[in-house]
Amino acid sequence: MTIRIAMWSGPRNISTAMMRSWENRADCEVVDEPFYAFYLSQTQSPHPLFDEVIASQSKEYDEVSKQLSEGHCTAEIQYQKHMTHHMLDGIDLAWTKDIRHCFLIRDPREVVNSYTNSRGVCTAKDIGIIRQAELYDEISQISGQTIPVVDSSRVLGSPATLIPKICEALNVPYSMNMLKWPEGPRESDGIWAKHWYHSVEKSTGFAFPKPTNFELTSEQNLVVEEVMPHYRKMQKMAL
Repeated sequence: MTIRIAMWSGPRNISTAMMRSWENRADCEVVDEPFYAFYLSQTQSPHPLFDEVIASQSKEYDEVSKQLSEGHCTAEIQYQKHMTHHMLDGIDLAWTKDIRHCFLIRDPREVVNSYTNSRGVCTAKDIGIIRQAELYDEISQISGQTIPVVDSSRVLGSPATLIPKICEALNVPYSMNMLKWPEGPRESDGIWAKHWYHSVEKSTGFAFPKPTNFELTSEQNLVVEEVMPHYRKMQKMAL
């Protein structure tokens, strides 16, 4: 039986690098942001490549969730990369019960800066940090799991230490193949890769964190202040 792993993250949070890490295992296939079209169809949020994303995958929530929880998979492990802001309020999360979960967090100041640089605007809802804390509570209750939380800065600072810890917390064997991967795009990447994945396509591993020497605008700082308590709550649980 396939082990299904859901990694819950906001955008601009090494989530694609983490997906590369898992895909480089011989026993794993990955799923890239399966609820993106659902999210766009429901919110009509003017994201880059809006029409192409909608056309590239199912926008039916029940269909996608059933595929993720029950669909056929030939690999021993299926790694699902999820964006927390795609999971709209009021959706049925029962499908998450028997999936193994992990939550990936990042300092909101860095998220806001990176997201604004990529899209030009950034709101608290865009980066999904408040929703991430809500989902952690909801999925923990549904699944009965003690769900691991991973701070991206710790992964970047010491991937050889943190990646094995993640595997241990998820009760899967560690593979050294998770530390390095070939550069370039993947067939498994979503259609949105051509807008968002430029850096990761050039990568061959987890890059050591760079010094933070940017300044945020007053509007960006308001977003950071709004989401920071939710990040701090998650950070206290990080591996």
